Amino acid sequence: MVAAQILEAPDDCLALDNSVESHRRCIASNVSKPMTELLRFVVGPDNSIVPDITGRLPGRGIWLSADRISIKTACDRRMFDRAARHAVIVDDRLDDRIESLLVRQCTDLLGLARRAGQAVAGFVKVRSWLQQGQAALLFSALDGAADGREKLQRMTRGVPVVTVLRAEELGVAFARDRSVHVAVASGGLATKLTQNTAKLSGFRPPPENEEDDE
Repeated sequence: MVAAQILEAPDDCLALDNSVESHRRCIASNVSKPMTELLRFVVGPDNSIVPDITGRLPGRGIWLSADRISIKTACDRRMFDRAARHAVIVDDRLDDRIESLLVRQCTDLLGLARRAGQAVAGFVKVRSWLQQGQAALLFSALDGAADGREKLQRMTRGVPVVTVLRAEELGVAFARDRSVHVAVASGGLATKLTQNTAKLSGFRPPPENEEDDE
């Protein structure tokens, strides 16, 4: 029965194909949204709910808005059971698990961008990219100092500013203990980072103002 469930809609796993703006309905809010704004889940072989962060796992997708409240609502009201049409196993810390997976996805994408020469870290390098118009996306650490963040934001000229990753997490992509400021060039990686950080923002509090700039 589980195998039949997983194979019910195999082409549903093409969730993040940006060539078509497809929509799916959130099981918590019953609102239809673009796939890129939703989180996808599938039922695993052991009947457990598996988050599909990249949207590529085979199986019939179950879709939820990308925020902690929607996840908790779906868990508390057993909405996954109804969506799967049978009892499923749900991790009681599913929201925290998704947050960790999204962080990993973002740092992996930043690492790819760094190795491709499409991302730089550090106040001076980021400022240079902003001045030269090379930056399409600016990361400021969630726990970074407000003054450094504001200095760079005054130079963004419409460049989106993302503040959902902590300095330690940004540092992972650059083999450092921490990075407070990161710039990413335009391209497919910047697009994917925009989508994934937007989802992560539903699981993170507003920026803190504690650390010195780096």
